[in-house]
Amino acid sequence: MKAQATCFGAGTIVNAIATRKGAAFGLALRATAIAESLPKAEGLRVQVTGNVDPSLAVGCAKRVLRRSRRKASLAVRVDSEIPVSRGLKSSSAVANAVVLASSRALGLELEPLQIIGIGVEAALEAKVTLTGAFDDACASFFGGIVVTDNAARRIVKVDRFPEGLMAVVQIPKRIITKPSLAAKDFAPIRPQVERAYRLALEGDYFHALELNSAAYAPVLEIDEAPARRARSAGAMAAGITGAGPAILALVKPAHVEAVVRALQDGESEVRVASLNTLESREVVT
Repeated sequence: MKAQATCFGAGTIVNAIATRKGAAFGLALRATAIAESLPKAEGLRVQVTGNVDPSLAVGCAKRVLRRSRRKASLAVRVDSEIPVSRGLKSSSAVANAVVLASSRALGLELEPLQIIGIGVEAALEAKVTLTGAFDDACASFFGGIVVTDNAARRIVKVDRFPEGLMAVVQIPKRIITKPSLAAKDFAPIRPQVERAYRLALEGDYFHALELNSAAYAPVLEIDEAPARRARSAGAMAAGITGAGPAILALVKPAHVEAVVRALQDGESEVRVASLNTLESREVVT
């Protein structure tokens, strides 16, 4: 049996690194996995594109195989349009897509939170996350806004932004890998991040996003000037997404062009993307 699954990236409202509590929202940048069940003797084959870490996809597929208890193997192909190590949740999208496609190819019925949990465990093993990124994985899978307790792997709140908002993302050439963050001390910014989390719980997502960005910018050594330019150009909110270095602005359609110009610096790529509010889906053939 063959199955295809498409999952999406996400943007940050509150980064969970400092407090293990976060908030994120779905972003319509795609990662697609195609999985096909094979006879056991064929072995596990994983092919990835777009600079995706193959160890993550392999870990996800292996976990699904163990859970299925079938005498079978898998061939998995992953294609992603999400830039890696920029804070746009490429790992969460890839993990969700691989687990969803692999489980369906093996005839294994998993609940959404089981799918997410398998991807979180594989991401921790592959060292592409510091917290497990439960918030990012939920936003990737379910779409919309999710506020989570990552330590407990619990969804605290779900919501949506007002209709019509777009995301404008500045994607620098620089990357920030998760292992490079391991030695950083996030303890001093916990009070600020906790305030941002409380704002998110209250539904004040724009201020939460900007307070979170201001807290993390000095620790991550990211210049917030592009975010300030985006706000001046009409963005509803703008700040660092994930651990950066990408800057993401939430924008009404009338201001998209102005915000794009504000984020252009001659070096970074600037993308315009819709927000995702759709749950991940699969096609079995």
